[in-house]
Amino acid sequence: MREYLYGLRKGLPIGLGYLAVAFSFGVLTTSLGMTPLFATIISLTNITSAGQYAGVKMMAQTAGYLEIGLTVLLINLRYSLMSLSLSQKIDETMPTGIRLLVGYGITDEVYAVAIMEHKKVTAKYMFGLITLPIVMWTLGTLLGALFSEIMPEKLLDAMGIALYAMFIAIIIPDARKSYKVATVIAISIALTCIMTYVPYVNKIGLGFKTIIATVIASLIGAIFFPIKDEDKPEIKPIAEKENVKDPEYEPEEDESYDL
Repeated sequence: MREYLYGLRKGLPIGLGYLAVAFSFGVLTTSLGMTPLFATIISLTNITSAGQYAGVKMMAQTAGYLEIGLTVLLINLRYSLMSLSLSQKIDETMPTGIRLLVGYGITDEVYAVAIMEHKKVTAKYMFGLITLPIVMWTLGTLLGALFSEIMPEKLLDAMGIALYAMFIAIIIPDARKSYKVATVIAISIALTCIMTYVPYVNKIGLGFKTIIATVIASLIGAIFFPIKDEDKPEIKPIAEKENVKDPEYEPEEDESYDL
């Protein structure tokens, strides 16, 4: 229980942040004609802001299943890479079924917190870490969907900007640090504008526009801005990190790490 509570405390700031963003998502879904229950189920089963946003927009435009599936798969593909990376950090005794449950709650912020731990993470810790983000993301969506029915129209329009602001906040810091990232972002924006305003090309569906812009921009970035070996961060073996004591939490000698 001590490990779970430690993870719960670590996940509290993430959950509070998700509550605000999910509220905006709930507002968006109702503006597209979806019911609060449907919006809540989407958040509970996905837990991905960008993927959900793209998905509901395409649903509102009656996009095909293939288009929606490929777009959401491409947007959420990063979670597979995060899970693979985190698999080197988790306790080897964790069963496959438990790993799958933990993977359900992996998000950008959850991964960032877990990977920074100075010791191997256990199932109890991970369950504690993902609890509040999942609950707050789902609750925020429900509240946003419910309150949107009584909120003034101008306030609803303002809340709709929150998702765009979140996306901008994700890319701007990296773009300011690296001209390579900024170039790839500019290319994807240019491609999206072309496919939005150029005649005939603008007939392409929203999902395929996202796929085309992402693949082409990423391919150009990989060709012209490859990551060199000297640019890769040094990763120390986990065995070396296990000797580092966590200032906030140090398990007792007889404390079990199994479920």
